[in-house]
Amino acid sequence: MNILVGVDLAPATEKIVRSAESLARALKARLWLVHVAEPEPDFVGFDIGPQVERDARSEAFHQEHAEVQAIADGLRQQGLEATALLVQGPTVELLLQEAANLDADMIILGSHGRGAVQRLLVGSVSEGVLHRAACPVLIVPTHERKA
Repeated sequence: MNILVGVDLAPATEKIVRSAESLARALKARLWLVHVAEPEPDFVGFDIGPQVERDARSEAFHQEHAEVQAIADGLRQQGLEATALLVQGPTVELLLQEAANLDADMIILGSHGRGAVQRLLVGSVSEGVLHRAACPVLIVPTHERKA
């Protein structure tokens, strides 16, 4: 069984990974930790952006990949099969594409509990994946619930 785990490297990532870890143990599943990096910014008048921007993005990619790899390393040390992937582009589309490429049986994502206005302006990754996924999706609430 393959489980794709979307990680955004926010503080809530640990909670999402712990939920995925528990499920992977119970199902004897392989975890694919997928982090979608921001798409390249569009620069007016530059095909690939100025060198300083490319250098900054490159450094950010290396850091993000190292963070995702460290999470996968920790899971492997605990006896789980885990692979880290870093991809770049539109988040919802790439998570769905990777799920298809990996023949994922499930997708696990976090819900940050943002308000309706923010969802309207920037959308919600978890909602986008939930509505378009071809496999089951587990949404892990990562925010504090108010009574």
